[in-house]
Amino acid sequence: MINMHTVYLALGTNLGNRKAIMREAIDNIGKKVGTVMRQSSFYETEPWGFESPNLFLNACICVSTKLAPRQLLEVTQAIERDMGRIEKTVGLQYVDRIIDIDILLYDDLHINEPDLVIPHPLMEEREFVMKPLLEIKE
Repeated sequence: MINMHTVYLALGTNLGNRKAIMREAIDNIGKKVGTVMRQSSFYETEPWGFESPNLFLNACICVSTKLAPRQLLEVTQAIERDMGRIEKTVGLQYVDRIIDIDILLYDDLHINEPDLVIPHPLMEEREFVMKPLLEIKE
């Protein structure tokens, strides 16, 4: 039997038709990652870590997946690229983005690798992550 894992993902976008982009991202996650068990409301928030006139739309989802943490990272990054995501930062500065998918939690795992840290190290500093996460967290 395949072990299923519970993961919490944060999603954000501040370009284009934000609601449609969020729905597309959640649909892609459902097709490529696993079953979307719960979804938070959408929250409109100010950019965090950089200046932009474009407000973000943020949400969190809970997904049941058979993917290992590294596979999950690769698939979510592929979804970002397929949806038109270019890069997360310019130099050390955050920039506007069509979609951002962050892994917040993966079961009770703690991973600390250069490109994969779980639980997400900055999530508790970000109200735009914690508010939707607390809405759906068991």
